[in-house]
Parts: sequence; C-alpha cells; structure tokens
Amino acid sequence: MKRTGGYFSQIALAMAGRRSPWGGSSGGGDNGGNGGDGPPEDSGSGGSGDSPPPRGPRNPWLPGGGESGGDAGPDRDGPRRTGNIEDLFRKRGPEGPRRTPGGPGGPNIRLPERPGGGSWFPLVLGAVVVVGLGISMVHQVGPKEQGIVTTVGKYSRTLQPGLNFTLPWPIQQVSVEPVSTIRSFRIPAGGQEKLILTGDQNLVDLTYLIRWNIKDLKQFRFQLAQPEETINEVAEAAMRASVAERTLDETFSGAGRAEIEQRVRDRMQAVLDAYRSGIAVQGVEIGKTDPPERVVEAFKDVSAAQQDADADINRARAWAQQVLAQAEGEAAAFDKVYAEYKLAPDVTRQRMYYETMERVLGKTNKTIVEAPGVTPYLPLPEIKQRATKKPEGQ
Repeated sequence: MKRTGGYFSQIALAMAGRRSPWGGSSGGGDNGGNGGDGPPEDSGSGGSGDSPPPRGPRNPWLPGGGESGGDAGPDRDGPRRTGNIEDLFRKRGPEGPRRTPGGPGGPNIRLPERPGGGSWFPLVLGAVVVVGLGISMVHQVGPKEQGIVTTVGKYSRTLQPGLNFTLPWPIQQVSVEPVSTIRSFRIPAGGQEKLILTGDQNLVDLTYLIRWNIKDLKQFRFQLAQPEETINEVAEAAMRASVAERTLDETFSGAGRAEIEQRVRDRMQAVLDAYRSGIAVQGVEIGKTDPPERVVEAFKDVSAAQQDADADINRARAWAQQVLAQAEGEAAAFDKVYAEYKLAPDVTRQRMYYETMERVLGKTNKTIVEAPGVTPYLPLPEIKQRATKKPEGQ
C-alpha cells in the first residue's frame, strides 16, 4: 500500500510539472522512472552481478535528502532503506536526536539484578506474601473485646483479650466483637406512638429503653440470625405482659413503673436464655407514660374529675375523723358521770336533769310550763332583753 501510494504521488507531481522530491522528474520516462538527479541505471546489463543495485525514491525528510549517509542513504550491499516519518519525529527534535529507553514501545523499567545475575522480583513477591500471611496470623484483641475464630467457615475457638495467633488467611478467619460495651435502643424508634393495654382496659402510650450486652460471643454469633431484632420483639412482648398486670394509675405512678421495669427485665432474660442467645439484659427504663394522643382532652377531664373526687373523699374523711373524736370525747365524759352516778344516784340524776333542761331551754324563745302555782307562760326572752337593756340605760 505504501509503494502504490508513492507511485500515485509521483504521477500527480509529474502531471503538475513539478519535480518530485523522491527523485523522479516530471518526464518520468527515462532511466526506468528514476529521477534526473540520480545516476542513470544500466538497463542493458541483463541483470549481471557487476551492475549497481537499483536505487529507490529519495526521502526528503531524512538527513541529506535521502542520498547518502546513515540510515537514509543506500545500503552498500543492498537496496536503499527508506525511513518512517514516525521514527523521524521520534528520533529528532529541536534539541537534536532523542534517545528513548526501551525502544519504540515506550520506557522499559528494569529492576537491578542480583549479584548472581538473577532477578529480584521473585524475592520481593515472596517477601510480600510472607508479610501478608504473618499479619493475618497475629491478632490483638482489646480489653473489652473477644474474637471468633472460624476454620474454613466453621467455629473453632474464642479469642480472649490480648495477643493471639491463628493460622493464616484464608484457612482461619477472625471476627472481633465488643462484648463488654453496653448497647441500648429505644422502643419505639423515631418518636412513634406505642399503645399498650393496661389491666383495667385502658390504653397508654409508653416508650422505654433497653440496655444489653454480650455475655457469650459464640451463642450470639451462631444461635440467632438477627440478634437485635430478636431483642426488640422479646422486649415488646415482655412489656405488654407486664403492663397488662397493672392498672392505668399504677402505670403512671413511680412505684408501679419500677415494678414493671423489673418484671420486664426478668421476663426478657428468661426468654433470651431459653433461646441460648448469649445476651445479658442490663436494664429497662420506662421513659414516657401518656394517654393516647386522640383521647388526651378526655383523659384530662377524667383526671380533673378524679382529682375532685379525691378532694371530696379527703374532706369526708376529715369530717368523719372529727365527729369520731367528738363522740369519743363525749363517751369518755359520760363514763365519768356514770362513775359519779354510782356513788350518789339521786344527786347525780337531779344534776343531770338540770343540765339537760338548761341546754335545751336555753335555745328556745318560748317556754310553757304546766305545773300548779306556776304561770303557764314565762316571757323569758323579754325578761332577758330587759335585763340587758337596763344597764345600758343607766
């Protein structure tokens, strides 16, 4: 393809009447198509060995116009060698010939050789592999952590805090987990509403916090598929069962909440131990106990009525205690009078009669006495008023 293109270029230049830079003239017919600048070839030698080899077209981009010297000139023992334009620009520049390491393909970086003549690459690769295996065999476990060693995916042993050694990866793999760290989560998450039915058929919006940690790492990793979700479900079941045993007022009170928290913790631990989960429940804290949002106003009215009822009950109890104390005082006084009556019945009977009549008649404005020699009507109030007004007039 290159040779055919060169011929087409010579033909185009010849038709334009210009001299070809590759050595051909516009005439192009003499000397077998060679240009006038080149020496004529002996076409009649019949291919004898003494005749000079044919010369190809000149390359104007090579040094010396492609006539002589170096790679651009004709070979002494063969035909002229034509250069490639990419090689020309790769080897020459404004500052002179360029030297590119590694040949035309680009830079070739070679590592220094060992004294024996071998390559360092196998040794470097072996050292990297050995260091990687050594790192995978040494494991530092923190004071609050434990590690699970699995051999080809199967449980092998548990690593305790400190420096531990295992077989290299991928034969044995180590997974370290913090076991003493207290973990917690709140139910419900995100401030949602959690309605729970109490023992007196009331609904309460209740939120609580669960605190737990790992007590057996092997059970925690291999017995439960989703440990945290399991804890969440067990906590909700235990809370509903504990709240259902208490009334709404007990749920709101401090003592009732403390008892509910303890029962929830005990029930959760019993269920998790039955599951062999390797989880220890550290505590349950009830954060909010409110009525449902849709019945808050009605609940406030009920609470206000309950407070009024409690106030009335307290007043009634106070009055009952007062009356009881007064009755007990009167009973004690009567006992004393009865003791005197046993000593002198007639005198005591007459004194009691007078005291009773004085207490009864002292509260009336009109007194009628039916007795011989006594005026039927005694205007006692008028007499009393006259007695009180006379000293004032004086």
